Amino acid sequence: MPTSQNSTSPGAGSEIPGPLVGAGWLAERLTVPGLVLFDASVGAHRGAAHRIAGARPFDLDGDLSDHDAPAPHTMPGAARFTEAMRVLGVDDTSTVVVYDGAGIYSSARAWWMLRAMGFDRAAVLDGGLPAWKAAGLPVEADGPAYDGPRGSFTARPRPGLLVDSATVAAALADPAAAVLDARTRERFAGTAPEPRPGLRGGHMPGAFNLPFAELRRPDGLMRPAEELRAAIGALTGDRERLYFSCGSGVTACVLALGATLAGYRDLAVYDGSWSEWGMPSDRRPVVTGHGPAGGDADGSGG
Repeated sequence: MPTSQNSTSPGAGSEIPGPLVGAGWLAERLTVPGLVLFDASVGAHRGAAHRIAGARPFDLDGDLSDHDAPAPHTMPGAARFTEAMRVLGVDDTSTVVVYDGAGIYSSARAWWMLRAMGFDRAAVLDGGLPAWKAAGLPVEADGPAYDGPRGSFTARPRPGLLVDSATVAAALADPAAAVLDARTRERFAGTAPEPRPGLRGGHMPGAFNLPFAELRRPDGLMRPAEELRAAIGALTGDRERLYFSCGSGVTACVLALGATLAGYRDLAVYDGSWSEWGMPSDRRPVVTGHGPAGGDADGSGG
């Protein structure tokens, strides 16, 4: 999939120009047949009072996570994901745009899940709902759940885009790979408590810290591709095989989005993330402190 810059020029129809689209691009295509708009908000933003017109719920806190798994936000199986997308009216030929109420947060998770299930006709709305509102574009009162026609979506899982702890452990020992943690610097260092009870503080030995918020500009839009490449490369050097982790597999996908925009292609998200690795275990080691700085002496990630 080609990369995009922060400002995306409109093209023909609803074909997405890359994994990131701007509010103007979406506004011009909001009613184009075949375009499906998802609100993937979580937490306090889930079920907010307003939404972009016609948005359907991509409910990561609900049906679109496997609640039988020990870690929150675990990817559901292919059959369950297929059914959820069909219920939401997604076809194999649909164009999907995902946003969330926090800006660029949980929308990237929905985008990565679609990619992991073999669907590339999806993009994240740059800046999410805040950017849409800042552009003076209209919203509507949040309405009933989608009850339109079923879609024909079929999941075609791609092995390797979502990985387990054993794969991450191997990557930590692989000099050609790098593991990046999207949590805050305080949580990574173990100086701030984890929000989920029972988890150890700190990080995986050898992991790099790149807080997901550092990939966004002050206005909430994603940083330009060259800045994203510099931020990631300052930590990883010439390594191109990148693995991403966070608290529960959500903001790790913001790093995956940033790396995709920056031109990296060999990428994976640790689905269980710290919700799994941080559980008491003799098999998953944890260290504290700020960790390796990579090519960036102060560890700021650029």
